[in-house]
Amino acid sequence: MLYATDGVSSDDDFQKAMVGVASVWYEGNPCNRHLLGLGQAAKKSLTDAGIIGYQFGTVGVSDGISMGTRGMSYSLQSRDLIADQVETAAGGHWLDGMVVIPGCDKNMPGVLMALGRLNRPGLMVYGGTIRAGSCAGAPQLDIVSAFQAYGQYLQDGKTEAAERERYDTIRHACPGPGACGGMYTANTMASAAEAMGMTLPGSSSFPAESAEKEAECRSIGGVMRGLLEKNLLPRDIMTRSAFENAMVLTMILGGSTNAVLHLIAIAHSVGIELTLDDFQAVSDRVPFIANLKPSGQYVMEDVYKLGGIPKILAYLLKNNLIDGETMTVTGLTLGENLDRWTHKYGELSFTNQDIIRPLEKPIKETGHLRILRGNLAPGGAVAKITGKEGLGFTGKARAFDIEDDFVTAVESGSIKKGEKTVVVLRYLGPKGGPVSSWALDSVTMLRA
Repeated sequence: MLYATDGVSSDDDFQKAMVGVASVWYEGNPCNRHLLGLGQAAKKSLTDAGIIGYQFGTVGVSDGISMGTRGMSYSLQSRDLIADQVETAAGGHWLDGMVVIPGCDKNMPGVLMALGRLNRPGLMVYGGTIRAGSCAGAPQLDIVSAFQAYGQYLQDGKTEAAERERYDTIRHACPGPGACGGMYTANTMASAAEAMGMTLPGSSSFPAESAEKEAECRSIGGVMRGLLEKNLLPRDIMTRSAFENAMVLTMILGGSTNAVLHLIAIAHSVGIELTLDDFQAVSDRVPFIANLKPSGQYVMEDVYKLGGIPKILAYLLKNNLIDGETMTVTGLTLGENLDRWTHKYGELSFTNQDIIRPLEKPIKETGHLRILRGNLAPGGAVAKITGKEGLGFTGKARAFDIEDDFVTAVESGSIKKGEKTVVVLRYLGPKGGPVSSWALDSVTMLRA
């Protein structure tokens, strides 16, 4: 049957490695709409390197589009579905290796879980971040700007002027392909994957439409050939120290709470046990220094302009916060990769920029992710405390069993800005959702 495929044209082709190229391509989401093209470029690179590439796709769910609807119940399970699909296609066809190309939130952990289970030579190419949007008076728009615009519209009394401003924000928040621009789940998990050594240097901060992203895809063939020749496997790369590096970078950047959920799952796929206590231990010793959305001002595109995630990792290595001896998909250690990067692009500078602060002048002296325990969460809970909230809060609680009821309460004015109120959205967990849902759009209505 292989004679009938595009990859095999002669008997000699059976001596070549066969590598899958799995992209989470979907036209209906800016995070994923361009991934087919990136996959085609990666496949051509494999062909040029004397490797047969077989491209296939997997399904994905856009958190930004499904947020606040029943569609969000499909988001988390899409992670495991992606992992199953990639593993099934690669395992069922005895592919020698895998190139995985994710774009949206649950895509990254899904493909990394698959690589961990398969444990065949493989690497990840992140689809890349979106460019920042802009409109009158708002030069740094992203998806959360659109969520906040509705809350601001309600606060402004639903006037015609408020509606024009809301529409202008929504219309320009997402200007093209790429994942949500702030340090949300997609950029967090891409950065974590790079810290673990599962991507090429710079992959997590190259924008989707950048020349560097195209060049990354064109280099995949040579990288995969090196992985195959050395038989360098995901479990050789995703070690305990690699996960420690990922946790440290997540704390430094102010990354998503979802990193806890996903890194634990990825670790499980390679036989490593991570716990909530591990994250708390890292949070206790690592400061928060990145002025990135949602808590800050900037987006991943600004990190790219600053020199990318490798410059930040090199700064952390220089200050003994990460392990530079971990192996990466380049066949070099993380430290060797970072040394090459800084030799070419220079070290992280704190002059004329307030995107990344020096360690001695952090936004918060300990990590922003805190593990909470108590009668409300006997099994533990993850909170994001960025330093603006203070150390305590006293106020009334408003509980809602249905998220739509909370939105109605905000729209009707029964929950007002400035009131000391804790909003509790119940039944959004694995049983009540069903499947854990995220209420980011509801939360951002309160931030407006």
